[in-house]
Amino acid sequence: MIHDGSKSRQDVYDEGMVVRREVLGAAHVDRANAAKDDFTTDFQDMITQYAWGTIWTRPGLPRTMRSAITLTALIAHGHMEEFAMHVRAALRNGLTRDELKEIILQSAIYCGVPSANSAFKVAQDVFAGLEPDTDSDADTDAEETP
Repeated sequence: MIHDGSKSRQDVYDEGMVVRREVLGAAHVDRANAAKDDFTTDFQDMITQYAWGTIWTRPGLPRTMRSAITLTALIAHGHMEEFAMHVRAALRNGLTRDELKEIILQSAIYCGVPSANSAFKVAQDVFAGLEPDTDSDADTDAEETP
């Protein structure tokens, strides 16, 4: 929900942290927070408050759809490290490997075949790194795109 003043800034941040941990995994969020310094603290806090607390908490789209949109945007802009992290998050959010394949195929038409080719390779690497039957491991050391 758009912050309309009915919630404190801290409430929005706290809700964002809950969603961020659910989607990306506590270990990833803990690493990102542990790496904060004077240079990056404002950025990490902005991600939590605005991306996770204001956008990802909105009721208008399910998390699977938000993941699909995020993956497509990352493919379009060539952010493959972020794409890997969000493949893990998408699996955690309930997307299947077949749905991920369809998202990448759809993106090939609108974002370009070379970008989709890279995305398929990254997704394969993510799948290979998952434990069998653990398609919900969203932890990664990559920088974060909400």
